[in-house]
Amino acid sequence: MKPLRIERLALAVAIVGFAGAAQADAIDGDWCSPDELRALSIDGPRIFTPGKQSTEGNYSRHAFSYVVPDGESAAGQGVNLQLLNDNVVLISVGDGAPETWHRCDLSA
Repeated sequence: MKPLRIERLALAVAIVGFAGAAQADAIDGDWCSPDELRALSIDGPRIFTPGKQSTEGNYSRHAFSYVVPDGESAAGQGVNLQLLNDNVVLISVGDGAPETWHRCDLSA
């Protein structure tokens, strides 16, 4: 009977590990600029912008877009974010060149 319990435990651990990995493959979360002076946070259709404003945008699992709100330096311009992998996102503001951002290290 013990081997069956061990097999069930191993299966449960594998399922939990797979579920965690599947959730990590999404654009949701905290992102930092290369110089780490700017940050943004995505939670579904809601974004907390680098200008520290909350607004809504167009959300999909691997992409996000929004219009920069009034009061920020790029107000009115469209911003497109494209998830490249679990830790890297490309961000383009208006017609500007894309910038590579990374997940913020919140442990510091």
